[in-house]
Amino acid sequence: MSYTVPVKEMLFVMENLANLTKVAELPGLADSNSDTARAVLEEGARLSSQVVAPLNLPGDQSPSEWHNGAVKASRGFGDAYRQFVEGGWQGTSHPTGFGGQGLAKLISAPCTEMLNAANVAFALCPLLTDGAIEALLTAGSDELKKRYLPKLIEGVWTGTMNLTEPQAGSDLSLVRARAERQGDGTYKVFGTKIFITWGEHDMAGNIVHLVLARTPDAPPGVKGISLFLVPKYLTNDDGSPGERNDVNCVSIEHKLGIKASPTAVLQYGDNGGATGYLVGEENRGLEYMFIMMNAARFSVGIQGIGISEAAYQKAAAYAKERIQSRPVDGSSALPVAIIEHPDVRRMLGTMRALTEGARALAYVAAAHHDIARNHEDPSVRAENAAIYEYLVPVVKGWSTEMSIDVTSLGVQVHGGMGFIEETGAAQFYRDARILPIYEGTTAIQANDLVGRKTLRDGGTVVNVLLAQIDATLDELHAFGARDAGRAFGAMHRRLADGRAALARVVKYMLEAGKSDPNAVFAGSVLYLKLAGIVLSGWQMARALIVAQSKRAEDTMFYEAKIATAHCFSEYVLTQAGALAEAIVSASGDDPLLCLTKEHF
Repeated sequence: MSYTVPVKEMLFVMENLANLTKVAELPGLADSNSDTARAVLEEGARLSSQVVAPLNLPGDQSPSEWHNGAVKASRGFGDAYRQFVEGGWQGTSHPTGFGGQGLAKLISAPCTEMLNAANVAFALCPLLTDGAIEALLTAGSDELKKRYLPKLIEGVWTGTMNLTEPQAGSDLSLVRARAERQGDGTYKVFGTKIFITWGEHDMAGNIVHLVLARTPDAPPGVKGISLFLVPKYLTNDDGSPGERNDVNCVSIEHKLGIKASPTAVLQYGDNGGATGYLVGEENRGLEYMFIMMNAARFSVGIQGIGISEAAYQKAAAYAKERIQSRPVDGSSALPVAIIEHPDVRRMLGTMRALTEGARALAYVAAAHHDIARNHEDPSVRAENAAIYEYLVPVVKGWSTEMSIDVTSLGVQVHGGMGFIEETGAAQFYRDARILPIYEGTTAIQANDLVGRKTLRDGGTVVNVLLAQIDATLDELHAFGARDAGRAFGAMHRRLADGRAALARVVKYMLEAGKSDPNAVFAGSVLYLKLAGIVLSGWQMARALIVAQSKRAEDTMFYEAKIATAHCFSEYVLTQAGALAEAIVSASGDDPLLCLTKEHF
């Protein structure tokens, strides 16, 4: 079964929940209207479904290959990437001044989703390039921008970010790579970087590495890290690739999933030092790298949504075809398609509800980003920036954790055949497993959500969101009073409970953040999941209201939307109370903290 891009569903979320019309009214985003969005999504759907998706299974079976420092991409990837570049897809949301299309993030987000649903290993290459572009736009000198941004935005050159070293994973204070100043203003970079996604390949004319390293007199820890641009090929005066730089791929990893994506070990400076260019100021590298990380974290959350959609589609198609067992209600004396069985419906309904809820939350976050970047009123920009910053760890952490559940259910729907590689269900599960790990594990996202996004501002942003949920609850109550159906009563009850659970946890964290930090942070991942469930449930409630209002316009589509929202309320939102109880009740005598390292 091939992947079909859910363009209609994407547009529903963009227009009705993320308010695309309002985004298109922002300065500089007039072209980001519904007509443009539809045209872009439909063309992106053609590329994703017809060109990129057919390479997913072959790329898994025949991964990228390393030989004597060179990496050959999986068969067909080079041609697909050429079509990606020719379509201008790398520059969808980047500035027109450097060759981009300047469209809203709200339009680029579904493009990212469909590309990842089609082939997450392929989509990782432009994802990392986007991060490099964002870092250069923010901190790069005029010369670096002029020399590198047009080629990166065009896509003929690709970008990477080099953080991790053998001894320095998430703790970047342990970075040892060094950069020595040269008389001409450049630096010589030395060191080893690991886990570099698409760090070497043959699909582009140059690879632009953004590398964290220390200057000789840098202060210790994270305050002494600088960011350097180190190209695979040095550039000539006319901007063309020139002499090969002193950076080499010494190996690529053998992985559980995303096998077609070469994960490189890069060695800098074995032959006198790799020429690098300082990005921004010395010792501010971590600050600049977080620009890349934030862009990448949002996109990784979108990856989780994309791969969940693909897994759901495959499972639903299989369930309609697989004949197995008579129905439990005796409605047929013969075996029926397994989609007729209640538990298969439960799995498919849960998969669909989780995916649609996470998608809605991510697209709404993208709209907040657009407002934060483009609104004329500084106070409005600041408010939306704060909401977006709060939502990024939720989108990244919740959507990727959700993707593990969804792709696992996809295997389960297939039964024994799901464990067989030829069906393709197992690949989704294997590919998704990296998503909660890279660009900051779920625990790192959760610690950020607790520390920087909740405790630091005294819960201001999350309370703004809770107030918006209250407004939606009032709308649900009004619809329910008009006898709109069981889905409204259930959603009102479950969302109210979820809202109360989230508020309870926020109150607890603000009270115990200083007095019992170990207990608070022991519940950080549970808090992130709770926020993901409640905020996604809120979006599903809003979708429910819109679907009821428009039901007569497209009965099949909107009835499915209503039923999916009902599934979310009964099978997902019901988890909120238990998560809150686990977080709050453990305070003061947390069993995790009672288990000593000797007990383990």
